[in-house]
Amino acid sequence: MKFLRILPLVLLTILASCSNNEEPAVDELYGLSKIKEITNTTHTIELYKHMGGLEQGYNEIALKIKDNTTNQYIKNATVTWTPVMHMAMMNHSCPKSPVTKVSTDGLVYEGYIVFQMAQNATEYWDLKIDYTINGTSYTMTSVIDVPASAKQRVTTFTGSDGVRYIAAYVDPHHPKVGVNDMVAGVWKMQDMMTFPVVDNYKLKIDPRMPSMGNHSSPNNVDLVQTVAGDLYNGKLSLTMTGYWKINLQLLNAAGTVLKGETITDAVPASSIYFEIEF
Repeated sequence: MKFLRILPLVLLTILASCSNNEEPAVDELYGLSKIKEITNTTHTIELYKHMGGLEQGYNEIALKIKDNTTNQYIKNATVTWTPVMHMAMMNHSCPKSPVTKVSTDGLVYEGYIVFQMAQNATEYWDLKIDYTINGTSYTMTSVIDVPASAKQRVTTFTGSDGVRYIAAYVDPHHPKVGVNDMVAGVWKMQDMMTFPVVDNYKLKIDPRMPSMGNHSSPNNVDLVQTVAGDLYNGKLSLTMTGYWKINLQLLNAAGTVLKGETITDAVPASSIYFEIEF
């Protein structure tokens, strides 16, 4: 997963390499907006995201770490993060990726977090960021704003194997009429704080327009992994603009359906699905 932020190659030959206080030749924050700052006595962490703030579902998040004394950005940190949902009776985390550098000499770190639940009046998310710079460890924790998504972009369910799964819509961000590259993720709950990627499964899709006779579309391709530990890729065919329900079935490596139903006249929608409207 990389954000699309590459400038013309001519800039790379003109601009010199950067110090901690300079912007890199490649715009690592192209298309992203700052959504939050978290501060301790030593550093300020700036959080960035595409298309506005955090929301329930899959979130690609970038960050920069600024030294509060020198105002320079740190390029040699090692970063981990832990999102936690605080509920009345328990706390739990959610699927998340490692935090990696966008580029070796750059200033931006990135990863993803999948918030399977939205905040409400009494339950909330916070984000703990641990980082090490030149052998010294630091930490910050802040409450973060995670409202409900306007459409269903994440679904949590128990499979027929008794495992708790989370599936999340990733892409396309901007769907179009035609065949779209589609990306989604599948994780399982190992325990309340651990949600590893599920490998070598299949996420079958059947997009339907409920308001238009529940018609489907041709040339869809079910989602599979190309690399273990990564997201799932396929093709999503959308024949017109409007509201679409992307009905899902999750199959294990043996081809057994763990959750979700085949769409028929008697079964107009699956119990697990994503929603988009454009």
